[in-house]
Order: sequence, then C-alpha cells, then structure tokens
Amino acid sequence: MANNSLNILRSRYASSLKEFISSPRTFEILDRVPTESHERRPAQNARSLFILDSSFNPPTAAHLEIASTALEESPHSSRLLLLLATQNADKPSKPASFEDRLVMMTLFAQELRTHLQSSLPSIPTADLPQVDIGVTKKPYFVDKAAAIEQSGEYPDDLEQVHLTGYDTLIRIFNPKYYPPTHTLQPLEPFLSRHRLRVTTRPDDEWGNLQEQEEYLRHLAQGGREQEGGKREWAERIQLIPGRKIDDVPVSSTRARNAAQSKDTLLHSLVPAAVSSYIMAQELYQSNDI
Repeated sequence: MANNSLNILRSRYASSLKEFISSPRTFEILDRVPTESHERRPAQNARSLFILDSSFNPPTAAHLEIASTALEESPHSSRLLLLLATQNADKPSKPASFEDRLVMMTLFAQELRTHLQSSLPSIPTADLPQVDIGVTKKPYFVDKAAAIEQSGEYPDDLEQVHLTGYDTLIRIFNPKYYPPTHTLQPLEPFLSRHRLRVTTRPDDEWGNLQEQEEYLRHLAQGGREQEGGKREWAERIQLIPGRKIDDVPVSSTRARNAAQSKDTLLHSLVPAAVSSYIMAQELYQSNDI
C-alpha cells in the first residue's frame, strides 16, 4: 500500500475515532479487510468469531501466528475481529497514536490474508475468513465481550473465541479487575456462552509449560471456587502450544525497542508491511516507549 494511501487511511481513521469517542457507542467496526467486504458479507455460515484483542503497539509476528493458526483450523466457519480498546485497564495510549495502530492493524490483516492464501491454497481468496477492524471503549475483558454481543454487528448465536496469550489468561482470572466484589463471578455470562483459546508462553516470568497446564487443572479441580470460579469453565479454555523455550521471544516491547534503535531485528518481530510503516512514519523514536 503506497504511502499516500496510508496517509489517507490514517486521516480517515483519525476522523472515525473522533466520531466514535464522542458517540454513545461502546463498540464499532471501523473497517473490514478486504475493503469490499465493508458492505458486510453474510455471516450465516460463520459459527465462530475469533477475537484478537490487543494494544497492537505494534502488531507482531506472535499476533500473526496466534490468528493464523486459529483461522486455519476452521477457515470455512469463522471470521476474525482485531479489537483495539481506546481505554485500556493496564496500558496507556502511548507511544503510537490510535490511528497509527489502526493503520498497522489493517496492514496486519492484509498480511494475514496473504499468509492464509499460502497455507490454505485449496480455498479461493474470496472465501478466506473476513477480518474486521474494531474499537471499543470498554477496558475490561468481560465488558468488551458484552459490548460486541450487544452491538448487533454479528449474529446472536455466533460464538466468541477470544485469542489470548497465557499472560492475558492470568489477568482475566485476577479478581482485582472485577469490583466491587472482587470475585470471578462476573466471568459467568461470558464463559457460559463463549470460549478462550490461549497460547502458552513458557518463560521465566510465566513458568514452564507444565506449570501453565497446572494452572488450568487447578481451575478444573475446583481450586478457584472460593473466588467464584467454576470447575466447568476449564472446559471452555483451550491451551495451544506457543513458542518453544529456546525460540527468539517476540513481543511488542521488543519490537518498539528494535524500532527505536533501528535494529534489523524489527523485521523478524513484526510483519513486513508493519515494519515498513514503522520505519516510514518513524514510530517509537522517543524515549517514552
């Protein structure tokens, strides 16, 4: 996508964001990839809405792997929502602006579909899963899910499958995010209808694979019942193998640091189109990353 087209897209996102933020809406789809699908392709055949909810600051190769492996399992019956929260419970809106992130999300979606064309050669390009670019004002996980469900953008019976990393699973099951009672009971409406697809993240901070699997077993065996957690919720959570312990770690933080130092490592941390945009716009050059 040419720089002029990207600048036009950035301006359009800036305008759409301003309108969304001043509106009473809590969730909105700002774009679709491919763009001709903005007229909303019928979704009767879709049974699952995969949701990749992230700060996308920037989108990384890890995001690409998480999304592509999910879509490759059910390409005929799924679609994907890339979701950006304009209010985040943990992460500030810096250093990249929301409109820059939305442009990078669009480039990410285009690259994802290119990847799917290669990995799913038997499926016509027009039949590949659609990717929606959405925003929400809700900072908390369960509220985001409810806002999507109530928006009318998707069929009522479409199951949400939230694509997360193990670190996000830990935050979802942290009672501090559910005032005023600070129990896990607010998760009941979501986990009775929808699912989590969690990519494991073995490292020094989050433990090895066995420890991460034990976290889910603990829930299944009733270990969180005193906090309001239910055993049957474990059946709604699928653990997916992530990177191996000796693989090069990929994160948005590493990508920002590589961009700031102009390290060529950036090219392996983010999709190619995202890397080009970061360099062209000179993102992440300040010390506040």
